[in-house]
Amino acid sequence: MPIDAARAVAAEPRSTTVTWDHKDIQLYHLGVGAGRPATDPDELRYTLESRLHVLPSFATVAGAGRGVVSGITLPGLDIALASVLHGGQRITLHRPIPVTGTATSSSRIAAVYDKGKAAVLVLRTEAADDDGPLWTSDSQLFVRGEGGFGGERGPSERLDLPGRAPDATVERHIREDQALLYRLSGDLNPLHADPDFAKLAGFDRPILHGLCTYGTTLKAVIDTLLGGDVTRVRSYRARFAGVVFPGETLRIRMWDLPGRVQVVVSAADRDDAPVLADTLVETV
Repeated sequence: MPIDAARAVAAEPRSTTVTWDHKDIQLYHLGVGAGRPATDPDELRYTLESRLHVLPSFATVAGAGRGVVSGITLPGLDIALASVLHGGQRITLHRPIPVTGTATSSSRIAAVYDKGKAAVLVLRTEAADDDGPLWTSDSQLFVRGEGGFGGERGPSERLDLPGRAPDATVERHIREDQALLYRLSGDLNPLHADPDFAKLAGFDRPILHGLCTYGTTLKAVIDTLLGGDVTRVRSYRARFAGVVFPGETLRIRMWDLPGRVQVVVSAADRDDAPVLADTLVETV
């Protein structure tokens, strides 16, 4: 069978060395919409090397962001990239990410769940440097057509919305070239750049990377409710509920709760079509 769940979970982690410097950080920040307005002191924290601090979501692209692609080639898996959808993402920060770093990144399949018509792989990547753990990243990968093998269905992480209006609502415009810029951080999937490939995948034009929306949303939360302090983020998770097309505007609704911010993201141009759901930023 294409997925041998027991073998996949039992396999030894695959380790690699990842390095980054201020240029990688700046490129990622520009890719998720930083630098507008270019001379805004709050934006210079993301774009000017002398003031730089690092969005926690940079963990998803450190080392050129090949984790999801390499993850589906781990032992026990024989699946095609075309059958895989990135269903959700969670990062846990053990300490702030340095502007320049070298770390050992170890990836393994932490769980395989049976959703009936699809299997869900939890690809866990843990990064550490000489000073200890930096982050843990869990990618939930839906593999279409590979469910029904009798495995555990897995936990539900659905969140009920607070019974009141959001504490803050902001809009973030996605530039026409946003996907072209973001993909330079490592995810070169032609779905995000090539109109012909996008049509083969069922879209009338290229779509934005889900992880670009993920990073854009976290920046909006930090800037709006956390005083611009990236070190206040303890963990961040989201479920990818729909696509975004470059040129659209994200509507980001936030509820400021004790120790956390709950978020819902929609496409303002398409009658608030869902984009990110079950989204939570845990804070310190």
